[in-house]
Amino acid sequence: MPADTPLSDRLDDDDYPAYTMGRAAEMLGTTPGFLRAIGEARLITPLRSEGGHRRYSRYQLRIAARARELVDRGTPIEAACRIVILEDQLEEAQRINAEYRRAAREGSGDPDAGPS
Repeated sequence: MPADTPLSDRLDDDDYPAYTMGRAAEMLGTTPGFLRAIGEARLITPLRSEGGHRRYSRYQLRIAARARELVDRGTPIEAACRIVILEDQLEEAQRINAEYRRAAREGSGDPDAGPS
C-alpha cells in the first residue's frame, strides 16, 4: 500500500504492518523472542521499517496467536509453525475447491448440480 494512502485505509488493511515487535509481543502476551522464533521457522515474515525494525500486520498477529496457542499446549514451536502452515494451506485449498464447485454449478445451468 503506498505511503500516500489515507491512514484510515491503512488501519483497515489486515496486511498493513502497523505493530512494532514490542507491541505485537505485548498484544499476544508473549516475548519478542517468540516472534523471532516463528519468523526463523518462516511462519511469518515481518516487514522491516526504514530503520530495520520488524513490523507486524493484524493478519500476522492472528497467525502468531494460533502458534502460541499450540505452544502453550506443549507443542514444540517448530511443529506448531508447521501445523499452522498446513491449516492455512488446507483452508486455501477448501476455498479454491468451493469456487470450482460454484463455477461448475453456474456453468451447467443447473443450480442443484453438484460435482460428478
